[in-house]
Order: sequence, then structure tokens, then C-alpha cells
Amino acid sequence: MDDYPLLNLFWTMLWLFLWVMWFFLLFKVITDLFRDHSLSGWAKAGWLIFVLVLPYLGVFVYLVARGKSMGERDVKQVQEQEEAVRQYIRTTAGTGSSSVDELSKLSTLKDKGDITPEEFERAKRKLLAVQ
Repeated sequence: MDDYPLLNLFWTMLWLFLWVMWFFLLFKVITDLFRDHSLSGWAKAGWLIFVLVLPYLGVFVYLVARGKSMGERDVKQVQEQEEAVRQYIRTTAGTGSSSVDELSKLSTLKDKGDITPEEFERAKRKLLAVQ
């Protein structure tokens, strides 16, 4: 324990934390670059080369030049995901009343005489057995 003082451990942990945060930032910039549909393929390639060849300068320039639109794309993606979840919930919740609707249609068909009472009972049992 005497070979590695506590202050050195602190500095090592700090540098490790900063190194990990740097990679998070680098990957965030690269994923944002590919998610942006307003850039052409050549512009994306240019930014990617700039970020990979001169990483610190490239990421800094990218954040200064495109940081605001980066946040807007994040917000748009979250809104699209929330809408997709809402739509999924609406369609899933809507299926619970479909058996009631089917029974109502079957009853109407029986009342009109389009199906026989035996066919109505068979279809009703089949519909209720599915649940």
C-alpha cells in the first residue's frame, strides 16, 4: 500500500473517469452524425474523418457547430419513441373490446336472419373460447 499513495489512486480514478466520459462523448457525436438525415453522405464522411483523425478538435468543433441541432434530434427521437409507445398501447388496449364488437355483429346477423341460431351459438362459443 505504501507503493501507491491515496492521492495517486485518486488521480488514476479521475483520469479513468475522464477517459470513459471522453469515449461516451465521442460515441454520442458519431451516433448523432449518422442519425442526422439533413447531411449528405459526403458531409457525414468528412465529419467522421475529422472526428477520427483529430478527435479532440473534431468533437469540440462538432459540438460548437452542430450542438443545438444535436439536442433537437435527441428531443425528436424521444417524442417519436413516446408516440410509438402510445400507439402500441392504443392498439393493444383496443383489442379487448373486439370480442364484444364481434358478439354484437353476430347478434345482429342472427336477428336479421342471415345466420341460423345454431351458427350463432357455434360462432359465439368459438369467439369466447379464444379468450
